[in-house]
Amino acid sequence: MGNAGDENSKRSRAIAPAAAKQDSTGQNLNGIGAALAPPMIGALLSRIFNWSRSGVGPRLLAAVLLFSSIVTLTLTALQLYLDYEREVGVIETRLDEIGRSTTGSLGESLWNLDQNQLKLQLDGILRLPDIRAAEVHEIADRPSPIHLAVGEPSTRSIVTRDYPLNYSVQGTARPIGVLHVEATLTDVYQQLLNRALVILASQAAKTFLVSLFIIYMVHLLVTRHLVAIAEFVSKYSLTRPPPPLQLERRAPHDADELDKVIDAFNAMCAKLERVYGELREANANLERDLNIRRRAEEDAHASEQRFRDYAETASDWFWETGPDHLFTYISDRAGAFGMDNKALIGKRRSDAAFDRDAEPEKWRAHTATLDRHEPFRKFEYRGRDVSGRVRHFSVNGQPVFAADGRFMGYRGSATDLTEQHETGERLRQSQKMDAIGQLTGGVAHDFNNVLTVITGTIEIVQEGLADKPEFAAIAQLIDDAAARGAEITSQLLTFARRQPLEPREIDVNALVVETAKLLKPMLGEHIEIVTRLADDAWSALADPSQLTSAIVNLAVNARDAMPGGGRLTLETANRDLDGTSTTGDGDVMRGAFVMVAVADTGHGIASDIRERVFEPFFTTKGVGRGTGLGLSMVYGFARQTGGTVAIESEEGRGTVMRLFLPRSKGDAPARTAPVQALAAARGHETILVVEDDPLVQGYVIAQLGTLGYRTLAAGDGAAALALVDQGARFDLLFTDIIMPGGMNGRELAEAVQLRRPGARVLYTSGYTDDTIVHGGQLDPGVALLRKPYRKSELSLKIREVLAGEPPA
Repeated sequence: MGNAGDENSKRSRAIAPAAAKQDSTGQNLNGIGAALAPPMIGALLSRIFNWSRSGVGPRLLAAVLLFSSIVTLTLTALQLYLDYEREVGVIETRLDEIGRSTTGSLGESLWNLDQNQLKLQLDGILRLPDIRAAEVHEIADRPSPIHLAVGEPSTRSIVTRDYPLNYSVQGTARPIGVLHVEATLTDVYQQLLNRALVILASQAAKTFLVSLFIIYMVHLLVTRHLVAIAEFVSKYSLTRPPPPLQLERRAPHDADELDKVIDAFNAMCAKLERVYGELREANANLERDLNIRRRAEEDAHASEQRFRDYAETASDWFWETGPDHLFTYISDRAGAFGMDNKALIGKRRSDAAFDRDAEPEKWRAHTATLDRHEPFRKFEYRGRDVSGRVRHFSVNGQPVFAADGRFMGYRGSATDLTEQHETGERLRQSQKMDAIGQLTGGVAHDFNNVLTVITGTIEIVQEGLADKPEFAAIAQLIDDAAARGAEITSQLLTFARRQPLEPREIDVNALVVETAKLLKPMLGEHIEIVTRLADDAWSALADPSQLTSAIVNLAVNARDAMPGGGRLTLETANRDLDGTSTTGDGDVMRGAFVMVAVADTGHGIASDIRERVFEPFFTTKGVGRGTGLGLSMVYGFARQTGGTVAIESEEGRGTVMRLFLPRSKGDAPARTAPVQALAAARGHETILVVEDDPLVQGYVIAQLGTLGYRTLAAGDGAAALALVDQGARFDLLFTDIIMPGGMNGRELAEAVQLRRPGARVLYTSGYTDDTIVHGGQLDPGVALLRKPYRKSELSLKIREVLAGEPPA
């Protein structure tokens, strides 16, 4: 047993120092790292690198400082490592000495159960340098073995030893306990850190002073003279040559490099002055030959150039045909409008137009005009340019006759009206979408009032039908239908851009990856999902939940376009829009945007319905397969966010939907944490309810009554202010935003707070305008309860506002 104990002791001594050394080394390197890179050194090096951009001398200073710093840091690190090994060796030697000198006496005291003696011996060990803790525990079969500990044990920056305690009985060593000793390395680390700081500070000061001396000498002997040479060269003029260059310095005994440079430069300047004089005389003679020739050439080309200038700088282009109505000339200006003027030479204008069959009556009348050799003005027709884009033209023509009356053809001009037509179409499309948005927003407002009463009333009904499951099921159906109605009104408000958003800075790539995970079970195994994410994608400023819903809506539409399976591609990219291209709704966008594209390989969208896909309730799906609000919601979300959405589709080739979201500038408002629900959602305060809809007003008053509140009611802002002026006391103003009578909820709240500073306000609405929402988000400090709402939402929101700080 004695041998076994010795082996255990050796094994513990072999393992414990290694483990302790590994831990302490890590701590030591962290401490050294902190010492070698203090904030002052980092700031100094940064300033040196900035100086290095301004001249030779500062760059020399930077190089000297950098090299000296590297050498100093390397030598300091080596010295600290050697010091660390020495200090740790001292501690380990001390621990070994404790094991040799105390185990015998401790074993005898432990055998004699002399706890006082054990305590004295452990205290003696603890008083040794660097010893942090010591303990003895008995190995015995007794119910309560002896276990004594002194000091403060730790788990970091320590070296430990475990020594077996034996007692000889009849010549046989019996293990009776274990001595555990811990030594701390904290003082070692502190000494090393202090030593590193002293070394670095002294070396840095010495290096910096030497470097300053070097840079001063370089400036004194070299760089200031280089600056003088550069200033002389920059101001030198051959027309007025200055005196020879001389440096302001004491001349050395022998000519040095600078003297040789100055002599060579002055000699070169003298040669240039002589050559310049000869060239001036030769140029004067050449100018007199050339003037005569130039006048002759200008007269010869004046007429031709005048016509060419008119033709190529005009906003229109010019054309000419022969007696057979074939083009003989088309000005190059036509190329700016997508026309291939060289390919049109030798063709009839009617053959170059692509809508002749679409407007046969117009072309027959125009052909008759040409056959009669009559002039024509503002003849409009449609054609396609070389890229296939539909363009609108207006053409004027004048017949040309020879001196003998023969018909020679036509000369005329053409105007591109494409931009005017597209602008008008964009205006009509925008006006149509705005009109639909106002209509849908108004409908959603009224419908939300009705849903507020329905959802609140059905809760009361459900409470009364708890013991009647057959009727409770019917009530649940009504509740589900009301929830579905609320979802539809939410989509309508998103399309109408009346839904308060919570925009914040979004990592678009991360959001797309997470959304792709949600789409896999939703789309099915027959749809392959591919992501193409830009590595340098900017952050976007948008509402993340609304963006996720938009991507899901686009993905579901893409799935329905691929009934037999296909590929869905999610792509991100950075886009700088300069206003040269239009988007899906015809608007011209400018600025930095993050693009999120959803592409499919489905059957595509027919061209005759492509412009209607964003209209609410427009759908090509069968009855019961969709409300037609998915793309409308995507459109409204994109526009309210400050971006847009674009469509690219070809029948049989698939569809690409591109969302353009404004790039985040890093100033998005931080999201405040939601106020935690109070333990009791009931209250006893008095609430002034201002609601113009009698059904909603009655519902709110009833619900507040069940929650323990007292209520005052008014149907509009004027009635509410009358109550305030009469001295009515209340703790909260609960007001609708959109009200008749010429005063909205925001104006009412401002009037009340003017009369009663600090009054708390809670707004409610099923439809938001610019009253409390700007830039797609609620104004700061505004509390809003969106309709429709349930009793629980009403109670929690009221408690949240009443528990909050009064407005400033």
